[in-house]
Amino acid sequence: MKDTGSDFTPAERQIAVVISRADRMLAAAVSAALEKAIEQAAHDLRAIGQEDATPVLQYFASVVHQQMYCLMCGADPNTLQGGDPHIAYHVIRNSQNIAKHYWSADIEPYPAK
Repeated sequence: MKDTGSDFTPAERQIAVVISRADRMLAAAVSAALEKAIEQAAHDLRAIGQEDATPVLQYFASVVHQQMYCLMCGADPNTLQGGDPHIAYHVIRNSQNIAKHYWSADIEPYPAK
């Protein structure tokens, strides 16, 4: 929530600033956790003589992505069961729209329901 535009009341602007700050803190915490996971895996793999087997950042990011996808859809992240397909559809469509709009992906998002 970065828009703290003039259409907001002073209270709404304050709320937007607080939420934006929390967003940045969360993003920084996730990035730090990813780096820590890589460092810990590298350390543990070196200890068993497998230093070349350390997963890359994208691997751990995909773990976080799957956990968050399950959280948003209401699914159990361990079994992937119980998610809401309606929410899943909209999350996927949002990702497709981001890829197309911001990264010029050659993709046609799912049609609107």
